Amino acid sequence: MTDVSPSAPAQAAPGRIPELNWADAHRASIQMRYSDIDTNHHVNNGRYGEYLENARIMLMRDVGLWDAGERTVLARMELDYVQEIRAGQDLMVESLIERLGRTSWTVVARILADGVPCAFSRAVLVRVNTDHQPQPLPEWVREALSTLMVRP
Repeated sequence: MTDVSPSAPAQAAPGRIPELNWADAHRASIQMRYSDIDTNHHVNNGRYGEYLENARIMLMRDVGLWDAGERTVLARMELDYVQEIRAGQDLMVESLIERLGRTSWTVVARILADGVPCAFSRAVLVRVNTDHQPQPLPEWVREALSTLMVRP
């Protein structure tokens, strides 16, 4: 029988995840599912995108965009895998807003497993109408997201 218990806590590779004002970040607890684990007993790389998507939806809900019916589409996503996530670890996604553009906003996020940063992401979301055409960000959306801005 193979042991699938979590490995000893590890440290993230220095410099791979930017030093930002993570204390101000939106936090989304993510529940790992058995189906997220592959034959190497770690989270399959494809699941990281799902975790980040769920965290973005929670962020939108928590700042009031979701219930207001705001529509966004994912235009771009970068994902740096820094360290594997093992079965049984507690997952958290921390997200900050890096940029507010005319029709888009950029979210930077890191996935933590047992408090250790394991991945870093940058995603560009575009506000769209019902025909999926880009629309300018209204002032109230800018205000809702501004509390989570990256600060120097």
